[in-house]
Parts: sequence; C-alpha cells; structure tokens
Amino acid sequence: MIEKIMKAQRLIALCAVTCFVSACSLTAEDSPSARYWAHWRGPTGNSIAPHAHPPLEWSESRNVKWKKPLPGRGSGSPVVWEDKVFVVTAAAEEKKGDAKLASHEFQLYCFDRSTGDVKWKQVAKAAMPHEGSHKDHGFASASPCTDGERVYAHFGTRGLFCYDMKGGLIWKKTDFPAMDIMYDFGEGSSPTLYKDVLVVPGDHEGQSFLLLLDKKTGEERWRIEHDEPSNWVTPLVVEGGGRAQIITVGENFARSYDLANGEELWRCSGANRRPVGSPVAGHGLVVVANGHKGSWMAGLRLDGKGDITGTDKVAWKLDQHAPDIASPLLSGRRLFFGKKKGGRLSCHDAVTGKPYYKAVETGLSGNVYSSPVAANGHVYFTARDGMTVVIADSEDFKIVATNQLDEGVDATIALVDRQIFVRGEKHLYCIEEAGK
Repeated sequence: MIEKIMKAQRLIALCAVTCFVSACSLTAEDSPSARYWAHWRGPTGNSIAPHAHPPLEWSESRNVKWKKPLPGRGSGSPVVWEDKVFVVTAAAEEKKGDAKLASHEFQLYCFDRSTGDVKWKQVAKAAMPHEGSHKDHGFASASPCTDGERVYAHFGTRGLFCYDMKGGLIWKKTDFPAMDIMYDFGEGSSPTLYKDVLVVPGDHEGQSFLLLLDKKTGEERWRIEHDEPSNWVTPLVVEGGGRAQIITVGENFARSYDLANGEELWRCSGANRRPVGSPVAGHGLVVVANGHKGSWMAGLRLDGKGDITGTDKVAWKLDQHAPDIASPLLSGRRLFFGKKKGGRLSCHDAVTGKPYYKAVETGLSGNVYSSPVAANGHVYFTARDGMTVVIADSEDFKIVATNQLDEGVDATIALVDRQIFVRGEKHLYCIEEAGK
C-alpha cells in the first residue's frame, strides 16, 4: 500500500512539473495544434516542433519535394496548418531605379502542402512604402500566424489582415500610425497569437505602443504606450506568477505586462542598441538576449514586481556570445544561441545559465538571421547563404549533417511532421526525405 501511495505521489509531482513547464509557452506540447507550425517560433514559442521528424540531409538535387517561385522579397517565415502553407511577400511594381521607391503589393500566399500549388493569393494592400527598408530585406518581414480557422498577415504600417482558411477577408485594421524606424531599416516585429487575442507590438522612433486585439473581430481590448525606441522583437506570452504575461524586450528594458489589462508587472534593464531577438520561456524563467552593441543575456523569474534589475529575480546573466538578429532556442533545459550574427553556437543550461559549450564553430560561413529550430533530437542552424548545419540536440556538440541550397535564407525555417519549409530569397521549398 505504501509503495502504491509513493508511486501515485511521484506521478502527481511529475504531472505538475510537466504542466508548469508546458504552460510557459504559446501551446502545450500535447495539444493537437502542436503538430503544426502556426507561429514563426513554432507551436511552443521556443522554436521546437515536438512531434516532427524532419530530414537531416538535403540539397537542390536531393530530398526537395517541391520548389515554387515567390515574387518580391520577404523574410517573414512560413507557417503551416494541416494541408496549407502560408507565406507573405511584398512585390514591387516594375520600375527603373530603386525598387524600394516603387509601389508594392503586400501579398499573402496559401500553398498546397502536398503539391506546392498556389491554393489562393490575396493582395492585402497596394501602396507606396512611406519610408525605406534595410538593404538585406524588403517590406514583408513580419511572419503570419494562424489558429486553423483564420490566418493573420501583418504588414506593419500598412495594416493587419485577417482571412479565413479559404482566403476570404474577415477583418482588417489599417489605422496604425506611420512607423518611424531608425535609419530607415524597415519594420519587422510579428504579432503573437494567444488563445483569443493577438498581441501587436509597435516600437519605433515615434510614440511606441503595445496593442491587444480580439482575434475574431480585430477590436482593441487595450492599448498602452511606453518609452522604447525602434526594435524588431516579437512578444512572447507565458503563463507564470499566477497569470498570463506578455514579455517584450526593448532597448531600455525587458518588460512583462499583464495580458488581462496591459499593466506593467516588472522590468529589467541591461539590453543594448536595437534589440531583434525574441525571448523564450520555461522552468519558471524567461530568457532574453541582445548582442548588437555588447552582449547581454539573462534568465528572469516570472514572479517579479517592479524594477527587478540587480535583484534575485534575475536568476543568471551572461555578458558574452549573445545573439544579435536570431532568437535563442530552448529545448528542455538546453538553451542554444548563435554569437552575434555569426555561425558560432553556444549551449547553456537555461535554469542556471552555466555553459555546456560556448561559441563553437559550426562551419557556417555566412551571417545568420534565421533563428535555430529543433525537432526529433536535432537542432537546425541556417545561415544567410542557404547553408544549414544540423547539430545534435544534446549537451555535447556534434555536427550531424551540413546542407546547402542555391539561394539565400533569412527567414526561420518551419518543421512539420517529416517536412521542412524554407522561405528562400526567391522560392519556397518543401524538403522531405524521398520515399518516406
């Protein structure tokens, strides 16, 4: 009898830990929606595909199920639901000279996942961009997201557009202020879909804001203003400290807001100029990073209040090797991240901050904008020149495979079932092992 009671207690404790860890994410790993890649950070918000078994090796002539051309430019990542793949782009009209001064069509594509055929395409808006963008990308850098009933495409100043799965427009919100982005680098933060709401960031050189919308109607639930200059961070929603929290990272502070009403719960300073990478969360912590000017990473406890800088609510912090453009990846307790824009990879314990290995050469020669992703015991790390190195998802560094495509890749890749979806510079790829 005593042995049965102890066994039951162990089972209850294990379930409690599992529920707590999975709560610190967009979607629990055992949810039906966890099969798909509905947000650019994957189903859990930590760049993990818990049910996928994607291929390890590919090239232009091997394991490419289909490859379809995409007009225009975009670094928004593909998202996948059932038999549909969604991608955004901004296609300039034919014009001599600088295409960035031309009118653009802001488009959402729906591809058939099996064949690569276009199921439908919608032009959300045709407009002249009010300011320029960075030379490395165009005007479609925000990734779409979907809940399986609707798909949301965000083009920043141009608006946020909600469609049904057949391409019918449900609602649109086009009253955003004209964003004033530093150095004309262009907009890029993606909206975050969580349960029945959309979190929309709006940090720029003007009055910055954070907005919560009803996902079914587009109506505002609340809007707050804060003092943050331009950044390209996508918010993360986590459940911790007894409530749902929206985590943002700005140049001045990493912050937590109560999802229910927009109240600021806590803040922590330490970030550097123009943050880009988005946070990850688990084990009662949220991990934030910024590696542009200097290097800063920190594990922050979710139950803080007020300014937690320098308090015990900062579980750990690092002052070297932080990523710049790409976001970190959290797999179990293993925290993977590249160094600045380069191909050196680190792996640390997310709970203690202690390293398993630091800034190891992976063989990637190009800069890295795409965030690392993981599935089935492997980490996929992609550079701008189209090379992807596959690394063991373990505490020991081991390269499993190195793969090369013929065009550049800035967008984070999507992992679903036995497939990989890559938004290249000119094409959308579906990679699947032949014969599977």
